[in-house]
Formats: sequence, structure tokens, C-alpha cells
Amino acid sequence: MKTKSVLYVRLPNWKIYPGGVVYVADYVHKHRPDLKQHLLDLALVAPAERKRVLREHLQDMRPDIVAFSWRNMQSFGPHPEDDALDVVMNFDHAKSPWRRIKAAKDAVRIIYDYAANRLNNFVYMRLVRGLLPESRIVVGGTAVSIFGKQVAEKCPPNSMVVVGEGEDTMLSIVNDAAEPVGEYYLKDAAGKITHRPRSESFDLAERTAVDFAYIAGIFPGFTQYLGDDIGVNTKRGCPFQCHFCLYNKIEGARQRYRDPVQIVDEIETLNRDYGVKKIWFTDAQFCSTRESTHHVEAVLDEILARKLDISWSGYLRLNFLTPEIAHKMLASGISSIDLSFTGSQHVIDALTLGYKLDQQMEAFRMFQANGFTNQKVKLYMPLNAPGETVRTLRMTIEKIKELYELFGRENVLPFIFFIGVQPGTPVEKLLISQGYLKPDYDPLTLNPFIIKKLLYNPQPLGRLIARAYLEAVDTLDSSSDYIGRATMEILERELAKPEWRRLETDLPSTPRKVIPIVQAIRLEPVCTTNDNRE
Repeated sequence: MKTKSVLYVRLPNWKIYPGGVVYVADYVHKHRPDLKQHLLDLALVAPAERKRVLREHLQDMRPDIVAFSWRNMQSFGPHPEDDALDVVMNFDHAKSPWRRIKAAKDAVRIIYDYAANRLNNFVYMRLVRGLLPESRIVVGGTAVSIFGKQVAEKCPPNSMVVVGEGEDTMLSIVNDAAEPVGEYYLKDAAGKITHRPRSESFDLAERTAVDFAYIAGIFPGFTQYLGDDIGVNTKRGCPFQCHFCLYNKIEGARQRYRDPVQIVDEIETLNRDYGVKKIWFTDAQFCSTRESTHHVEAVLDEILARKLDISWSGYLRLNFLTPEIAHKMLASGISSIDLSFTGSQHVIDALTLGYKLDQQMEAFRMFQANGFTNQKVKLYMPLNAPGETVRTLRMTIEKIKELYELFGRENVLPFIFFIGVQPGTPVEKLLISQGYLKPDYDPLTLNPFIIKKLLYNPQPLGRLIARAYLEAVDTLDSSSDYIGRATMEILERELAKPEWRRLETDLPSTPRKVIPIVQAIRLEPVCTTNDNRE
């Protein structure tokens, strides 16, 4: 039977533009304009109403395919609507026993909420199977790209779990291909699961500018995102091997590019037709390799030629920045310079981040010399990562002070985060080989004792960093200062004490105690997220 209709269901999440499913629906429409599509965003529906609203959509539309988009899955993944940071810091490191008791109660509530949300997502899938037994269920999104096999095991029979990019896979599904393309797990009617690895490469150049008039017609919630950052993708793939990251596995190691004209057509439509002012480039890194800088420059040239009134940002890698590109970034509306940062080449090398600190500092000077005004410099700092010592931490503090002098203290925003252990990464393999994690541990566990191990913040620096943060929270005047800066200044004060001076030699951190959250987190409880990598 030919597929005639698809209902996309964006599973509950905090309010962040669902760029991934929008790209899939747009791509499918351009190849199958006869296909009826609709996008239901459960993030925009009150929790008590979600099941009813989904049931009504299923009964009214009776789609041949229901495609779920699942963004986040791991427990203790902090986000703007559920700040777990204060809870975990207080639980492990608050000096007051009453604050620890309160944190323990809050931790139980958070674990319960995450467990309930995860179970509810499978309830929505079972609702589809109960109401529409002949409809096919497809599940995709960033969460299942990491945990595809675990999701497939819990899906209803006759479900497909898509790993990685989904445009070409979804098109082959709606075209009723005997064997769809792409990578996926297939759970058949008997519950048997088979896996197909990706053997072909999706040509990203085929993806033209999104037809937002069409998207607005199938996605009633589209207008609710127009005042937020809208995600635009320019390329996929990452050739780097950072020890804690999965982008090169999810998207592949080879970078593939969209046509710069099509990218800026997309931005121009958002800006001129829908009044969108803020763009977030959702690439693993907007600017990274030497080849990608040529592509970035072509995109910036298009933005400048069209005189678009936008601000934009995205994660940057500055190995190959030139003064010309820095000038074009600033002239085209970059609002913040977002990048991983540590002031120690030793830590950079330990995490295999693949750049030189001297190159990065020179790139900062290029920005300052080529039109920098009051853009924010956002430093995502993997404190206490493998290789961190008292000496390297002190070096990072000194480099931050250099950046204060370059850009102005008020424009430099240090975000402290900890390395989260993700399945299949070199960090995970290292910790298993050391006996820190069991080879058969469950990365999706709700066991708090295992959760505590999945964030690398060991002693002796773990307690120092945590208590610096807690002091900053207790003493900071948020109207006049910034939590990340205050935390780093408290760390500088503490590291000047004799007991830390004695540890100035390279004393490696050992993984004996960690703070109980799974994903990398930023020490900034009041900030809004820029994580629009949908």
C-alpha cells in the first residue's frame, strides 16, 4: 500500500526549535509533494493534555506512518526549565547538612521526572500501535542516534529506529523501499531486532532552502519559535576525535557541505518573511577545518551581500581563522564567540581536541583587531577533565584574565562544564579499562550510584571547584556580576593558599568521586541555552 500520510511527533522537550524534524519534513515534501504531512510538537502542549492531543491527531489524520523525534534521553541532562546543578552541587559538597538533605529530596524528584518522561515517550508509541495497528512507527532524533539499540528494544513491534541523519532514510521509507537507506534498527512483528549500518552517504548539497511557507502550513506551532534562536545547518560531519564527543560517529568523520546560496536563502526567508533576528548554526562546529573556513567565508559573503539584519552564532573552532574571516564574522552579525577553552595545552592534548592554544589566543586577538564591539565571548571550559592539575587550572585562570584585558571583563563569560561519559567514546573506554566502570554498565540507568560515576569530576579538584561554585551562588550579586566569572575568581583565591601551592606539581586527578549528572553541564544556573543542535 502506497504511503499517503505522515504524522511527525516531536516528543516533549524544553522549548527549542525542532530543526531536525523540520529539515526531514521539508526534504520529503520536495520529493513527494503528494504526501500529506503534519508536525505535532508536544513541547508546546501542557503535560496533562499530551496524550489526549496525540490521540485526537491520530484519530483525525489516521496516518500511514507516525514518526517520533526524540531529542534528549540521559538522566540529569540539565536544561533551562530544570536546573539540576544546584541540587547535585549541594548534595555532594554543601557544608550544611540541611542543604544536603534538601538536595537529596530534590534529586529523587528529578530522577522520578526523568524516568516518567522516558516511560511516557514509549506510552505514546504504544498508543499509536493500539489505535492504528497497521501504521508504521519510526523513531529518530539525537537521543536515539546515541541509544538506538536500547530504544529499539522498548519500542512496539513493527518499529524502525533511525540512527543519525534522517532525510534520505525517511524518503525511502515513505517510498515503501524494500530496504530503506541509512542506518537503523528494525523491530519486526515478532519482536526480533535487526541492524542495518549506513553504507551510503547522504549528499547534503541536495538539501535546498527550507520552504517555510509549507512548514508553517503543516506545523501550527512554528510561529511560537520565531522570537527564539532558529537553527540553521550548514554542514555535517566532524573529522576530530575529541575524547568525550560523539559527533564524528553520529554524523561521520567526513565533512559535507550545503550550498552557501541555499543556506542564506533559508536565512533570508526567515529574516524578511518571518522577522527572525537570531540564527544559531547547528553544525558540530561552524568553523573548524581549513576547508570549512572557505565554506564559512562563502556563507558570510552571502549574508553581507544581502545586507541581512540578523545576529548569529554557533560553536567555533579557530585553528584556521584569518583576519579577513574574523572581520566578516563581526560585520555579518556574530553575537557571541562560542568555543571550547582551556588555558593549558596539556589538557587540550589529553582530550585530543586537536588545536594549539597559541593559535586560539591569536584568533582572539584577530577578533579584537577586526571590529569587535560588545559581542560576548563564551568559553566552554572542561574543568577537571583527564589531565587537569592544579598547575593547568591556574594556567586557565591566567588565560581568562588575558581575555578580560582583550575584550573587557563584562564581555567574557566562562561556562564551566564537566566531561560526561558517553557510550562509545574514548573516555568511556579508558574508564572501563581502568575498572572505573563495569564493561556491562547501563548508560541509561537511573541508579544514582552509577549516575554519579558518569560525570568526571574527581578529587582532589572536584570538591574545590564545587565549593567555589556554591560560594559564588551564595554571595554573587547577579545584577552586577556573572556566576562563571565569580566562580573562577574564588578558585584563584583558593589556589593561592599554601595547601594548594604544595600541589603545584603535576598531580593528576583520580576518578574516585564524581558529581551525579550524566551530561556535560555549565556552571551557570540562570543562563538560557544556545544548544539548538536539533
